[in-house]
Amino acid sequence: MKLVVLGSGTAVPHPRRSSSSHWVETQQGHTLLLDCAASAVHRMAAEGLDWAALDAIWISHFHLDHVGGLAPFLFGTRHADGTRTRTKPLHIVGPRGTEKLLRAFERAGRYKLFDQPFPIEVREVSPRKRFTLLPGLTAETFSTPHTRESLAVRLTETAEGVEEDGAGASLVYTSDTGYTESLARFARGAGLLLMECSFRDEKPIETHLVLSEAMRLARLAAPRRVLLSHLYPEWDGCDISSEARRFWDGRTEGAEDGLRLEIESGTRAASDRRGRDS
Repeated sequence: MKLVVLGSGTAVPHPRRSSSSHWVETQQGHTLLLDCAASAVHRMAAEGLDWAALDAIWISHFHLDHVGGLAPFLFGTRHADGTRTRTKPLHIVGPRGTEKLLRAFERAGRYKLFDQPFPIEVREVSPRKRFTLLPGLTAETFSTPHTRESLAVRLTETAEGVEEDGAGASLVYTSDTGYTESLARFARGAGLLLMECSFRDEKPIETHLVLSEAMRLARLAAPRRVLLSHLYPEWDGCDISSEARRFWDGRTEGAEDGLRLEIESGTRAASDRRGRDS
C-alpha cells in the first residue's frame, strides 16, 4: 500500500500546506482518496496521479476542509477527456448524510454531479462497521470525538501468501479528532498511524489533538510508524520528529505536501520518498 500526502494542513490558507487529503494506492493497483479538500482536485494532477481512474473517495466528516472538493471534482470529471471512456463506478463512502450533502451541492447550482459517463455509488457507513471497501482492502470504522458524524477508518490490505489470520499492510487514518484512549485501541499495531496533530503546546479547541495527546495515543497504539498531519501554521519551522520524541521514542514524522510513503505487507513501513517517483 502506498500513500501520497496531498494536503497536510488545515482550513487556514498556507503557502506550502493544502487542506486535508491523502491518496492511497493498494497492492492490486486500486486507488482511494482519504478526504477531498477543495485543493485536492488540482493537487492530484500536480502529483501526476491518475485522478481520472480513481476508484473510491472516503469522507471522514463534513467540514469543508475535508469535503469541499468533492462537488468540484465531480463537476470537473463531467467535462474531462480522461473520463469520457470510463465505465467503472466511482465509490463514495462516508458517514450517514454523505449523499444528502452531495445532493445539496448538486441542487445549489444544478451541477448534474451524478450525470457522469460512469456510475457513482454512494455508501453510508456507521461506526464500528467492517466491510470491503475495494477488492483486497478491508475497512473498519470508529466514531471520533470531533463532529457528530466524524469517523476514523482502518484500512487493511490482504497480501498474497499471508496466513488466514494475518494482516497485510494496514493504515489507520484518524482525520480530525479529540482525545480518547479508545482510538488508540482501534489503531493498535497499525503499520502506519496517520493522525491529526493540530497544535503544538496549547489546545484552544477540545475536538482536536495537541502533540502530547497525539503521542500518548501513539504509545498506547504502538504502531510501526506515525505520520502527523492536519498541522496549523504554528508548526512552521518546527522539527516535528524531535518535538515528538519528548513524549514517545517511536518513529514519528510530520506530513508534508508531496510526501510519499510505502507501507509493506506485514505492517512493516518502508522508507519514505519525496517527489513524483513511486
